[in-house]
Amino acid sequence: MAEDLDIVRTVAELRQRVKYWRDQGLSVAFVPTMGALHEGHLTLVRVGLELADRVVASVFVNPTQFGANEDLSKYPRQEAKDAELLAGAGCALMFAPGVEEMYPAGFATTVTVAGVSEGLCGTVRPGHFAGVATVVTKLLLQCLPDIALFGEKDWQQLAVIRRLACDLDIPARIVGVPTVREPDGVAMSSRNAYLSPEDRARAPALYAALQAVAAGLREGRGAAELCHRASADLLAAGFHAVDYVEVRDAATLAPVEHLAAPARILAAARLGGARLIDNIGVEKG
Repeated sequence: MAEDLDIVRTVAELRQRVKYWRDQGLSVAFVPTMGALHEGHLTLVRVGLELADRVVASVFVNPTQFGANEDLSKYPRQEAKDAELLAGAGCALMFAPGVEEMYPAGFATTVTVAGVSEGLCGTVRPGHFAGVATVVTKLLLQCLPDIALFGEKDWQQLAVIRRLACDLDIPARIVGVPTVREPDGVAMSSRNAYLSPEDRARAPALYAALQAVAAGLREGRGAAELCHRASADLLAAGFHAVDYVEVRDAATLAPVEHLAAPARILAAARLGGARLIDNIGVEKG
């Protein structure tokens, strides 16, 4: 257990600690995670410390956002290491509830967000965003932070969370933090641990494909042609399936064919035992 990090496992303990800080006039930032932490998560903590006096991070592998054939049982769990990493980044408190604390007997409520949750990962992973929206709503209400930070790698998820926080009047500012990448461009992800050395060497093709689409859009080419080519390039690079490569409006996630307003190029593809997602922004000029 990390020496400078308190760990609590109940909502009551979490609220007690946050109230203690509030009574001192301190502000609170919140970083929800599923553990298996990497530099991307720790960057969220560090940004949180720039914006608030204290940072709380949750570590909870949420079962409701995994599909029937997905990797819940295999998802990496390393609580002791996560605690050490959080302490080193300056996090003050780790909230590590069990499933029974988050979903007690009789739990019967689901939060769903229309519009931005549809298409992309919403199509490929039915029910995923309902699980995400429900657990994030609970976490935000349990902690009631001033600020909550999320990585931009999960751009559709970020859009869902912004929508639910706005619609449900949750008093937290939702902050997106740019994707943290390895030197070769691969977006940091807990699921990268599933990659064999050979597949890890192929993984940079995903970021390269996004960059190629962005370059084509800036030249005035159409999104459909560019995304079709990007999918073919990924398969040629050794990815065994491409769930999607699409261009969407950065704010609304409406489909985009030609670049006008700021857009986002989003992709999900399968490599070895991992499903990798990534996205980049693109604007005219």
